[in-house]
Amino acid sequence: MFERSLAEKLKRKIQGGKALVLIGARQVGKTTLLNHILEGKDFLFLDGDDPTTRSLLNSPNTEQLRSLIGDSRIVFLDEAQRIKGIGLTLKIITDQFKQVSLLVSGSSAFDLGSELNEPLTGRKWEYELYPISWEEYEAGIGYLKSEQQLENRLLYGFYPEVIVNQGEERETLKNIVDSYLYKDILSFADIRKPEVLEKLLQALALQTGSEVNYNELAQLIGINKITVQTYIDILEKGYVVFRLNSFSRNLRNEIKQNRKVYFYDNGVRNMILGNFQPLNLRQDKGALWENFLISERLKQNKYKNTFAQMYFWRTTQQQEIDFVEVKDGAISGFEFKWKAQKAKFSKTFTETYQAETQLVNRDNFRKFVLI
Repeated sequence: MFERSLAEKLKRKIQGGKALVLIGARQVGKTTLLNHILEGKDFLFLDGDDPTTRSLLNSPNTEQLRSLIGDSRIVFLDEAQRIKGIGLTLKIITDQFKQVSLLVSGSSAFDLGSELNEPLTGRKWEYELYPISWEEYEAGIGYLKSEQQLENRLLYGFYPEVIVNQGEERETLKNIVDSYLYKDILSFADIRKPEVLEKLLQALALQTGSEVNYNELAQLIGINKITVQTYIDILEKGYVVFRLNSFSRNLRNEIKQNRKVYFYDNGVRNMILGNFQPLNLRQDKGALWENFLISERLKQNKYKNTFAQMYFWRTTQQQEIDFVEVKDGAISGFEFKWKAQKAKFSKTFTETYQAETQLVNRDNFRKFVLI
């Protein structure tokens, strides 16, 4: 098992009166992590995938919960999004059973976000878990092995099951994509045209690192712009993709409304395209490198509470910066190249924003992904 960055933080947050909520995509290791931090402790495990558990937790009253919880001081509810009205049930537990430490995991933000936010306002600690980070990976297998595996990680990504099953990466990824993307998301979000979702995912995968235009996507796929936006929102809530908005403060010619879309995991992106060619044969090497770096930076910023804001920057004159980060008022610009030793940074950007700049390449990337 890889030691997860959140482990110690989660241990410190186990307490009565507040729920500890861990959300993220399926198969990223939520259940494994929570079981790990509870190792050696007595706890009541409730599985939201189990029909009996769903029946027991569907609008129970206080006395029914008292019978269910008994003398347990720790309750771990897994796959909470499966249970209708779970937010109110968890509110009763946190309010009426102050001695109980409540741990909750959920595989998506579709239902769980709206279910928990209002009932558990002020009653929860909420964290997001992503696929294995480079920091966790390097700590687990060592610096030398991780360096040797970099190209494989750009191709197959960081889902724990993919890393563990060397030689079976494609089959493992296919199972993850088929079961999660094309079953869970379709059912949770009530998407009635799975072929549209599939076309949209393929279009987004092909445009990784490029600006995404909703009107163009709508014309390409044959749906309206609102549907495109709705589906991308769903994919974000399902921890499949995330958006970067354009950075704009002062200049009239800055692009203000566009966005880029990245995948949380390179392996999922490549599985959608069905392309696992070696890096030296690929036309999209730059996109893979950029997606890897930005997704790793996101994990670091989230896990370490840097409160950094992430953007890209471009003007109508095609001046651009791959990645812009704003942290504590300081603005930094980054260019991503696989092997290049030099990069040109727009003077318009650096002088207007007094920005620090850095080229991130194969030789120095660890500084960027290990904050």
